[in-house]
Amino acid sequence: MDVKKTVAAVIIICVLVMNVRMEVFAAPEELYAQSAVLMDADSGRVLFEKNGMEQRPMASTTKILTCILVLEKAGLGETAEVSRNAASQPKVHLGVRAGEKYYVQDLLYSLMLESHNDAAVILAEHVGGSLEGFAALMNEKAKEIGCADSHFITPNGLDAEDEEGAHSTTAADLAKIMRYCITLSPKKAEFLEITRTSSRAFSDVEGKRSFSCVNHNAFLGMMDGALSGKTGFTGKAGYCYVGALTRDGKTFIVALLACGWPNNKTYKWKDTRKLMEYGLKNYEYRNVWEDIQVERIPVENGIPESGELWDTAYTEAEIEGKEEVRLLLRKDEKVSVEVEKAEQLAAPIEAGQQVGTVRYYLGDGLIREFPIKIRNSVREIDISWCAEKIVEKLCM
Repeated sequence: MDVKKTVAAVIIICVLVMNVRMEVFAAPEELYAQSAVLMDADSGRVLFEKNGMEQRPMASTTKILTCILVLEKAGLGETAEVSRNAASQPKVHLGVRAGEKYYVQDLLYSLMLESHNDAAVILAEHVGGSLEGFAALMNEKAKEIGCADSHFITPNGLDAEDEEGAHSTTAADLAKIMRYCITLSPKKAEFLEITRTSSRAFSDVEGKRSFSCVNHNAFLGMMDGALSGKTGFTGKAGYCYVGALTRDGKTFIVALLACGWPNNKTYKWKDTRKLMEYGLKNYEYRNVWEDIQVERIPVENGIPESGELWDTAYTEAEIEGKEEVRLLLRKDEKVSVEVEKAEQLAAPIEAGQQVGTVRYYLGDGLIREFPIKIRNSVREIDISWCAEKIVEKLCM
């Protein structure tokens, strides 16, 4: 056998195997966005991030939070009056006039399809009483969702600053807000219906003026399963985008900030597709449940099942919960399980008492936990029981 040829063949095979592995598991490279996140919408786990925790202005992607707040706090059939402040908002705007009235539902389509800045202000003033009042509601909702690094000032995303800082968020927080909008909010169905609508025609309440809105979220037609999304741009923020896709039982969210400036309008679509394809290709659901047998636990000073004083009392324990832990995982990701359980108990103990926990970890992160609980009660050996045993023995 030619040793040189054999060695060369082995090297080639190793290189091919390594390349395949890198192709499957390597993180996306060469993203245009300065901040980016790919999130699993079901669990909220960040699957990939590039400067995902860095605060940046987010332009009109702000409007997904405005939309869901209005949906949760106002009726679609309510009417909202245009203030002078709303009518003076810069383009892109609907072109409303002070004193006119519009239905909330129509303004939401104006907000999300055409990204009209005046529609955002009308809705904010209607729900919050003022822009400051609505901003307080936005920040309260953001904290409720779990956004620790966001600050909201305007309902339309125009660049702004106040004593607490700039109007800004992170790619990770923006993805959390989208996750709330499409999976957790009681108004998620209405949010999806509005953001997926291709066009909408409406008029003011009196029917004097007519309008037509067209959805500018081009991603809806780019990939099968595209679910929702919102674009944004200001001179300070650059091009921004947040979008969601569901396919093969998996739902992903992509959030991009500072994804180019004019003339780089298409960069956000390239980055979104790249991240979505990475998620679809590399992540699958696996049931990582482990059938752990929990040994029975000795009970100090407990009444044995045999009734004999010299025997040891035991109690049975079981893991409480559904015997399934489905996680969206990459093929090379492994889940570890940690069992924490009392080695001995002291009587008396009651059925249902928690005596331990089974924890599932992905890396250092806790992803799921189940309590270990007592199945049967054990009485304490006391004077009364001892007296009963003495009488029993005497009567034998």
